[in-house]
Amino acid sequence: MTVIVDAPRIEHHREPLGIGERMPRLSWTISSAPSDWRQAGYRVDLELEGATTSHEVDGADQVLVDWPGEPLQSRDIVTVRVAVRGSDGDWSEASAPTTLEAGLLEPSDWVARPVGSIRNENALSDERRPSIVRREFGARDGLVRARLYATAHGLYEAELNGERVGDDTLSPGWTVYGQRLRYYTYDVTGLVKPGANAIGAWLGDGWYRGRLGWRGGFRNLYGTDQSFLGQLELTYADGSRETIATDHSWTSAASPILHSGIYDGEDYDAREEQSGWSESGFDDAGWEGVQERHRDPATLVAPTAPPVRCTEELQPVEVLTGPSGSRILDFGQNLVGRVRIRVSGPAGATVTLRTAEVMQDGEIYTRPLRNARSADNYTLAGRGIEEWEPRFTFHGFRYVEVSGWPGDLDADAADGALVARVYHTDLERTGWFESSDPALNRLHENVRWGMRGNFVDIPTDCPQRDERIGWTGDIQVFGPTASTLYDVSGMLSGWLRDLAIEQLPDGTVPWYVPVIPADRMWTPMRAGAAWGDVATLLPWTLYERFGDTAVLRAQFDSARSWVDLLARLAGPSRLWNTGFQLGDWLDPAAPPQDPADALTDRYLVATAYFAKSTRTVARMAEVLGLEDEREHYDALADEVVAAFAAEYVNDDGTMTSDAQTAYALGLRFDLITDPQRQDAAASRLAQLVRDAGNRIATGFVGTPLVSDALSAGGHIDTAYDLLLERECPSWLYQVEQGATTVWERWDSLMPDGTVNPGTMTSFNHYALGAVADWMHRVIAGLSPEAPGYRRIRFAPRPGGGLTSASARHLTPYGEAAIAWRIEDDSLRVEVTVPVGTEAVLDFVGADQEAVGPGIHSRTVALVR
Repeated sequence: MTVIVDAPRIEHHREPLGIGERMPRLSWTISSAPSDWRQAGYRVDLELEGATTSHEVDGADQVLVDWPGEPLQSRDIVTVRVAVRGSDGDWSEASAPTTLEAGLLEPSDWVARPVGSIRNENALSDERRPSIVRREFGARDGLVRARLYATAHGLYEAELNGERVGDDTLSPGWTVYGQRLRYYTYDVTGLVKPGANAIGAWLGDGWYRGRLGWRGGFRNLYGTDQSFLGQLELTYADGSRETIATDHSWTSAASPILHSGIYDGEDYDAREEQSGWSESGFDDAGWEGVQERHRDPATLVAPTAPPVRCTEELQPVEVLTGPSGSRILDFGQNLVGRVRIRVSGPAGATVTLRTAEVMQDGEIYTRPLRNARSADNYTLAGRGIEEWEPRFTFHGFRYVEVSGWPGDLDADAADGALVARVYHTDLERTGWFESSDPALNRLHENVRWGMRGNFVDIPTDCPQRDERIGWTGDIQVFGPTASTLYDVSGMLSGWLRDLAIEQLPDGTVPWYVPVIPADRMWTPMRAGAAWGDVATLLPWTLYERFGDTAVLRAQFDSARSWVDLLARLAGPSRLWNTGFQLGDWLDPAAPPQDPADALTDRYLVATAYFAKSTRTVARMAEVLGLEDEREHYDALADEVVAAFAAEYVNDDGTMTSDAQTAYALGLRFDLITDPQRQDAAASRLAQLVRDAGNRIATGFVGTPLVSDALSAGGHIDTAYDLLLERECPSWLYQVEQGATTVWERWDSLMPDGTVNPGTMTSFNHYALGAVADWMHRVIAGLSPEAPGYRRIRFAPRPGGGLTSASARHLTPYGEAAIAWRIEDDSLRVEVTVPVGTEAVLDFVGADQEAVGPGIHSRTVALVR
């Protein structure tokens, strides 16, 4: 069999155009090799400006290996090929090429300045009208390359000669703008023509100056201006380069967008359009000048993840008529995105689209949206068929109330005139799961849809109401599931950089990143268990799942600073038992308006996380070769574990908080070290689950842990009983109620079909969907045994009446897969092990077995 090496991957980039790494690491998969083949070395060929250099390295590494050449310079274009050498000494053919291109790596590369309108505006109003900006330029014959480097204070969409530049949206996304403002690189060579050209951009408020936060929110958190920063570079065959950059020579005008906001939606008047405004020859004599604004070019950074894009379109599954006569589109799926319309009607007619996740009493139910208007208005120009979609907003919805439609809504909807476009960060999917139980499959899809809707540039809590912020606790508990379902390595490592920036000098980690003000409990910042622990646990998750030591190195000081803070807060007792805590947030037993009042002692939760984070920092130090730090934090963790056991664990293995979350923490965080007490704690946990009728009794903290605590503690049947329960509260209760995403509350929709009266009632939160990772690892039985899946464990644990299950995962080494089925009292299993890895087969009733790459089939007698 021929050894075939796939085209290499550059860092974590799906599209390595305009990257910011000077020495990007390389990874490759080997899609074909003989069964006994092992990589013993590799060669990287780098082609730059017609010259090729080759670099041979001994070793089996093929994931995130060091860049072998000279550091990249700004604008360098390098073609990369990889060949591998087997232990037999034979070389493979070189891989297919990957071409990478560096962005602008030096602050001095930037000559553009942010520019925008100087119209008089009320900075405290949401009615500020967005602008468009433009300028014309000439291009000579002999153009070989054109690149646009673009960003904004606010949001932007660029046009060149009347054509949209790129397919991204909501760019440049949301970062800690003062320290890190992303720019994107676009190949616009095909849009530039010899002679006269024009470039322009639409602008929107976005997160930069738009309203953010609940209870009315705050405006202008990063500035009052709305500005475009663009640098168009034209490179010619003779080697010369011309630059067209935003400066005072640009002009501006009011946009047809009357106003736009993340929460409230967009109002657009097509009568205000200026045809041809981004084309050459347009008469902009009536346009205004622009003002140059400030931006330190050292704060401009290249992205580490794909942008937000439309990844799917859905048509309505039904057109409903409410009791009031309202017309409502049901898209059959709670999603995040926008509605595109195609419409004909008289000038001045306005179509209004109001969105909601749920209906009640036959009408869309918007109370859960709180102060988010979540509506779009389009005023027709009256010129035949018009097509429109909002630009600078997004909504979380399944239902859309349509008013003012000038045609036959039923016929037009059936004809595709109203389409829901799904938007999220365009991550590569990496995980698939399926079982013989359709309800479980639907639950898995609900988790995936919930993740998609909440990975809109940052990992948010919810995508629909006046919030949509990067809660640290949510992504802390969901990180393993996110890393199973999609390649989140670049996105979350970038978000962690913002977390380190927002972290206070004393180590306090914010409740959410980026930080926005709040007028009640969230300001000023306070240390909170499970939320702040994202600084330690999320980098470790990314290391475990993607094999990336660089994220540990980048975040180590942040993680250590957090643990050092906890040590000061706990003091010599090593018990973190003071201060404000959220505890096991949204325990179903907690009062609707006091979600922190859980069954489990909130200080037990805090001390457990103190121990877990401290031990994790020790492991980070070990990987990084920091022996003194490893020794210090291991010793500190030992002290915290001992204090926890003395304070919260009884001699018989029961706990002072006789609640599911307490036992799950004690077991999964290795806080109960005596084997007999471990067994007793696991048995008590199983009993508590049975006593609750297998209904959920955990919140944000306990839910990701309870299934593993049961299955690892010898109670797999109870874990299945918990998972497959259909009465409220449970995962499948939501499925039975018609959920298509995971809810914030276990009973966001009450058994009587009414919406939970609590003010926090989202129908799209991913935190409680963290069980999906357990479904992959335990039901299907596919999990990483070593960082980055270099060693894979296949350990299915059938139960719950399931007759089959399967999972696939795109590991950094290639696809790993498992499929099992029960036939004739036997478990039949087939696994796929990618080249470059090894695997452990761990089946109940059989000895563990080590296997190499390839497809392996086994049949094992079932143990009843």
